[in-house]
Amino acid sequence: MVLQSSSTRIFIVGMLFVCGFAAAQSYPGKPVRMLVPFPPGGGTDYTARLISQKLTEIWGQQVIVDNRPGASTTIASEIVAKAPADGYTLIMGSTNHTINPSLYPRIPYDTIKDFAPVTVAVTASYVLVVHPSLPAKTVKELIALARARPAEINYASSGSSGPQHIAGELFKLMAKVDMTHVPYKGGGPAVVALLGGHVQAQFSTPVSALPHVRTGKLRALGVTSLKRSDAIPEVPTISEAALPGYEAVTWWGILAPARTPREIVNKIHADTVKALQMPDTLEKLAREGVNPAGTTPEQFATMIQDEMVKMAKIVKAANMKID
Repeated sequence: MVLQSSSTRIFIVGMLFVCGFAAAQSYPGKPVRMLVPFPPGGGTDYTARLISQKLTEIWGQQVIVDNRPGASTTIASEIVAKAPADGYTLIMGSTNHTINPSLYPRIPYDTIKDFAPVTVAVTASYVLVVHPSLPAKTVKELIALARARPAEINYASSGSSGPQHIAGELFKLMAKVDMTHVPYKGGGPAVVALLGGHVQAQFSTPVSALPHVRTGKLRALGVTSLKRSDAIPEVPTISEAALPGYEAVTWWGILAPARTPREIVNKIHADTVKALQMPDTLEKLAREGVNPAGTTPEQFATMIQDEMVKMAKIVKAANMKID
C-alpha cells in the first residue's frame, strides 16, 4: 500500500483542477458533433440547427448537426453514451429520453448514469391539428366525431412511444375516445402524411405545424399547454376547450456523455444560454411558438428524474406498447 501525505493529495487535486480548467479554456479546439435523433424537419432538428449555428459563431468552430433517427431516439443516444467524454459529441435530447425507460425492457445505456445533462434549451406545447377534410372545427367536435367513429380517426406522431404519442394517448384517456396511432420516423414526415390526408390528426410541434396552419393547409383545434401560445393566441388550450387539466408539453435539451469535465459542461451551458438570449434567436423562437429555457445542469438533471416518474405513470395508465 502506498500512503499519500495530505500535501500530496492537495497537489493532485490541484493539478486535476488546473487540467480541467485548461481543457475548458481551450475547448472547443476542433468541430463539435451534435446528434439529432430524428430526421430533418421537426422541432428537435430545428432547435439543434438554430443553436448549432449560434455556437459556431461564438466558438469559431463548426458545430455539425448529425441526424441519426430510429428506435425512438435510442440509436443516437447510444452513440453519445459511448462517445469519449470530451465535449465533442453531444445530443439534442427530447422528452423521449425520459419515456424510453418505461417502454423498453432493455435499452443499451443508462438514462441517468451515462449522460451529463447540460441544459434544457427550449420548451414547447404541442398543437392539435387536423386535416381540413375532417369535419371537426373544435376539440369538442373532434371528441364527438371520435366517439361516433371508434378507431376510424388516425393520428400521426413523430414515433412510437415519443412525446407526441404520449400526448395522443393522454387525450384518448381523458376524452374517453378510441383513435388509431400511426407512428412516423420524425415530426417532419408525420406532418407530410397529415398534409397528404393519409392521417387525419396530429399533436404536432409548433415548428412543424404553424406554417401550414397559417396557410390554411391544416386546422389548429387546440394547444396542449395550460396557457395559450403567444404564437397563436386565438387557438384555445385543450384544457379550456374540452378537457380541464389536460397538459402535454415537451422540451429539447443538450446532453453530453457522462464524466465530461464539469468545466466543459459549464462552458457549453453558458454559451448556449448566451445564444438563446440573442435578439434574433428570441425572435425566431417566438415566431415558431417555442420558449427559451436555459436551465442549469442541476435543474436539468432533476427534471429528467421527475419526468421519468411522470411518464411511467402515463405509459402504465394508457397501457402503451411499442408499435
